Amino acid sequence: MPSVERYLALATCVLALGGLTTACSSDESDRSGPVGPVPDGLDRFYAQSLDWGECDPYATTDMSRSLFGGDGLECARLTVPLNYDEPDGTTITVGLLRHQAEDEDNRVGSLVINPGGPGASGMLNAASMAGQVADTAIGQRFDLVGFDPRGVGASEPAVECLTPDERDADRADDAEYDGSPQGVRQAEREEREFADKCAQRTDHGKEMLAHLGTRDVVKDMDVLRSALGDRKLSYLGYSYGTRIGYTYAEQFPRNVRALVLDGALDPEEDSVESLVSQGEGFGASFEEFASWCAERGDCPLKGDPTKAYQDLVRPLLDDPVDAGGGRQLSYDDATTGTIQALYSENMWPQLRKGLSELSRGQGSTLMGLADLYNEREPSGEYANTQDAFMAIRCVDDPPVDDPDEIREAQSRYAEVAPFLDPGTEPSSARDACAFWPVDNTSEPHLPNVDDVPPALVISTTNDPATPYQAGVRLAKAMNGRLLTFEGNQHTVFLQGNGCVDDAGADYLIDGTLPPEGKRCSG
Repeated sequence: MPSVERYLALATCVLALGGLTTACSSDESDRSGPVGPVPDGLDRFYAQSLDWGECDPYATTDMSRSLFGGDGLECARLTVPLNYDEPDGTTITVGLLRHQAEDEDNRVGSLVINPGGPGASGMLNAASMAGQVADTAIGQRFDLVGFDPRGVGASEPAVECLTPDERDADRADDAEYDGSPQGVRQAEREEREFADKCAQRTDHGKEMLAHLGTRDVVKDMDVLRSALGDRKLSYLGYSYGTRIGYTYAEQFPRNVRALVLDGALDPEEDSVESLVSQGEGFGASFEEFASWCAERGDCPLKGDPTKAYQDLVRPLLDDPVDAGGGRQLSYDDATTGTIQALYSENMWPQLRKGLSELSRGQGSTLMGLADLYNEREPSGEYANTQDAFMAIRCVDDPPVDDPDEIREAQSRYAEVAPFLDPGTEPSSARDACAFWPVDNTSEPHLPNVDDVPPALVISTTNDPATPYQAGVRLAKAMNGRLLTFEGNQHTVFLQGNGCVDDAGADYLIDGTLPPEGKRCSG
């Protein structure tokens, strides 16, 4: 394959690889202006140079401190407007982490990645992936670039809602499962207080919260594309990151080079339907886990696995058990730990161990799984993922205010995921989004992407969090190609499956889509 010449920012891209134009990147040091089209008033942002350096100053958690010192990693800050309608007003920064392509002579460009959430750190994701993809075709040909979306992780300012002690207390409080009038009032009081704290404790308050959504994140991503020197964007999005991908394609159709969307969200589903669909996924994954568990010793789910599980966790609503370190395992933490383990077959042995411990009145393993989900450090500190998750979700979708709709959604969820039925009256309590201090900035809809190159959508048959059919529908909506992975996990690309990784690499490097109906297995 011919090498990609490193043109200056205003040069014309002429080399096409299998239908995909190369990114035509340039080093920041010889940039003389923005790359590609620039929206009115944003020239200074699109033309900015990135000052890459050591990543240690960007670490905000023990996990990031352990990973950001990896070989070949460098970090920078991207400056963007807080409000794109007021580009001369307040600015914020987006944290970036890069691992450069190993084969510089045949470098295609940057591959921008987002791990989902919403609220997860793309910098952490890129740092954890860099070593394992370094010797692959992707690592050889692309700069791997992870970014923390505005308000997340190392981006400044970060969303702040609960202190670590308040987060611990919130996890220990099972009031949300009390459907009585008194329980609903208490739950809604706590949700309102949460929303108020987010506005009070986050720098720039309501203005920041109003501009956290995917609508603004994709604008940041287009500024990033230009600052990286890429005329067109190559992007990999997992889970909620698929929403970032298809939203970017809708807003900037002419700036898309390639999109890999793995573990898709259904763009048309509202928050209620999304909840029920996810319940179906976790319900199916629990059944798979229970069958696996029953074939092994020390499995407490003999007989009827749903009833056996309920018999283990429901008593926690009234009587939490010791989890070590002075902490008590609540019902919420037990089910959260279970959900965490259902994301991947690799965690099934840990879940079996945790449930066996619970049958003996011990909760340390399930608490550890719940801590992993909540990104709680051994020190007791938290990443801001959960705060950011709620803040982003509340501006991405309309709130659900109808008590009857909420109660029905809870009932439907219990029907499709009966192992998570707490056995209490369904609650009609509204969540924090109903009390959010700013309006939502988007809503579910099919993206208008008629002029966008075909995307590669990867969907897993037994994905617990983003059901397979969501990927089928998104591939159709994106005029793209569906790649099916037969397995029990949430997302799969660049995680060691050769069939999937090769298909994705062929698409990203030279634009070759897999054949119609292509299927891979673990």
